[in-house]
Amino acid sequence: MIPKLKHTDSGNFILLAGPCVIEGKEMAFEIAEELCRISDKYSIPLVFKGSYRKANRSRLDSFTGIGDEKALEILKAIGEKFNIPTVTDIHSETEADLAAKYVDILQIPAFLCRQTELLVAAAKTGKVINIKKGQFLSAESMQFATQKVVDAGNTKIMLTERGNSFGYQDLVVDFRGIPTMKAIGFPVILDITHSLQQPNQTSGVTGGQPQLIETIARAGIAVGADGIFMETHPNPGQAKSDGANMLALDKAEKLLKNLVAIKQLINNL
Repeated sequence: MIPKLKHTDSGNFILLAGPCVIEGKEMAFEIAEELCRISDKYSIPLVFKGSYRKANRSRLDSFTGIGDEKALEILKAIGEKFNIPTVTDIHSETEADLAAKYVDILQIPAFLCRQTELLVAAAKTGKVINIKKGQFLSAESMQFATQKVVDAGNTKIMLTERGNSFGYQDLVVDFRGIPTMKAIGFPVILDITHSLQQPNQTSGVTGGQPQLIETIARAGIAVGADGIFMETHPNPGQAKSDGANMLALDKAEKLLKNLVAIKQLINNL
């Protein structure tokens, strides 16, 4: 389903990973090179993730990107250099056509997963569509988002769990939702970094609990998630977006090694 995806016969989970937003070519290539090294070492199918623009920001002065086409060109270059698929978010119908020229997978942000025209426009590009479940939706309700894409003529779909709103400033992952969404008939990915966000902080900057990333990830693999989504950065404290819940790049190998071991155990049950 996903072009250029490697290690598909390994029995491992799919990994969608990269920075929250493309901050520049050097940083993006550094992350991509390390993720490729790890994924090849442990035979993990890798998709490089990077948002070319962040449209959903708490404050007007928050960083949104380096320029749409400049960031998309970096994503395209990474895909070509490392021969791996790439994924990015889109926020409007016009963005679907634009981003489809550069990446292999179009991602529908959680807050926009019910936007009919956006889903249809993404579907019509013929690309693989990754729909993130809204923090305000049940797992069962994602059947309607997927049906819009199917009705528009595209069955290349993935669904991503990223937690549900718990009060005003926290999220909680209901792991029952993973088998529920898998029953819809498409692969289910668990977002192990956004699931640990603490939104709506008084500072206007989202918080997070990155120390729990491996806890969430282990549980997701154990209950049958088909893939893992995570954002990583060489220095999360200096990241221009979502640094509070990102995984430090130098911790990625240990995490993924442990998840592969769990996945192998699950495969043998």
